[in-house]
Amino acid sequence: MAKRPNKHPRPVFKAKSKKPSLGFLVAVSLAVVLVAATVLYLSFGGSKSGGARNPTADGGRETNARQLDYEVANSYPHDPAAFLQGLLWYQGGFYESTGLYGQSTLRRIEFPSGKILKSINLPAELFGEGLALAGNRLVQLEWKSKRGFVYDRDSFALLREFRYDSEGWGITYDGKYLIMSDGSSKLTYLDANSFAAVRTLGVTMNGRPIDRLNELEFIEGEIWSNVWQTDLVLRIDPGTGKVTSFLNLNAILPASLRTGTEDVLNGIAYDAQQKRIFVSGKLWPRIFEIRVK
Repeated sequence: MAKRPNKHPRPVFKAKSKKPSLGFLVAVSLAVVLVAATVLYLSFGGSKSGGARNPTADGGRETNARQLDYEVANSYPHDPAAFLQGLLWYQGGFYESTGLYGQSTLRRIEFPSGKILKSINLPAELFGEGLALAGNRLVQLEWKSKRGFVYDRDSFALLREFRYDSEGWGITYDGKYLIMSDGSSKLTYLDANSFAAVRTLGVTMNGRPIDRLNELEFIEGEIWSNVWQTDLVLRIDPGTGKVTSFLNLNAILPASLRTGTEDVLNGIAYDAQQKRIFVSGKLWPRIFEIRVK
C-alpha cells in the first residue's frame, strides 16, 4: 500500500544563560557562586546536552514511554488472503475490514475457527480501511476517497455514508466519540451521530510527535494504536496524547508460519468481558491472543 508517511523533526531544547559581568564575579563570594551553580545544574537536569526538561503535568519531568513485556496466550486461524485493515471483537467473534482495490470486504468471523460467516464486497474502486462498532452500527473507513460507510451490525445493510477531510486509516469508539487516524500524528474525534469532527488530539512519544498512527482500539480507557510499517503497538493517554507505554511485537509471527508474502502488523481487538487482547496483520495466517506482563 503506497501510503506516504509524514516526517516530523525532533525538537531541540536549548538552555539559555546570561554571562555574568567581571564586577559581579568579584563581588560575590565563592559560596554564593557554588549555590548558584547547583541551582542551575538542577534546573537543567544535569543533562550532557544542556537541554532543559520539558514541563509536564506529572511534576516537571518528561517521562519516557515504557516498553512492556508480553506473552502469547493462544493463536487462532485467520484467512491468509485477508489484507486486514480493521479488527474488532463482538459477542463471541470478530468483525473485520479488509483492503486492496477489488478485494476489500466487510466480514463477520467465527471464533475460534476463523470461518467467514458473512461477507460483503466494497466497490472495486474503494480500498477498505479501519472499522469500529458504535452500538448496532458498523463504521468502516476508506483510504483515499474521503468516504465512510455505516452498516447495520447484523444484516450489513448500508445505512448511510459520511465524508471526512483526510485519508482514512484506523477508527475506534470510546463509548461517546469515534476516534479516527489518518496516517499523521493526530487523532480526530468525530461525533458518533453526525460524524462531524469535534476535536483533534496530537500524539507524542518521548516528547516527539509520532506519525503513521494506524489501526486503533479503545481498551480500558486508553487508545491503542499500531504504527504502520512497524511492529509497535502504542498505548496512548486520551487526555494528553502521550504514549505511556508500548509493545514491540516483532517476533510474534513465528518463522514457521511465514511464507514470504506476509505484510505488516495490523489489527487490534479487545474482548472486554474476558479481558483478552488480540492482534494480527495483513495476510497473516493467525490471530494471536496476547497477555501484557
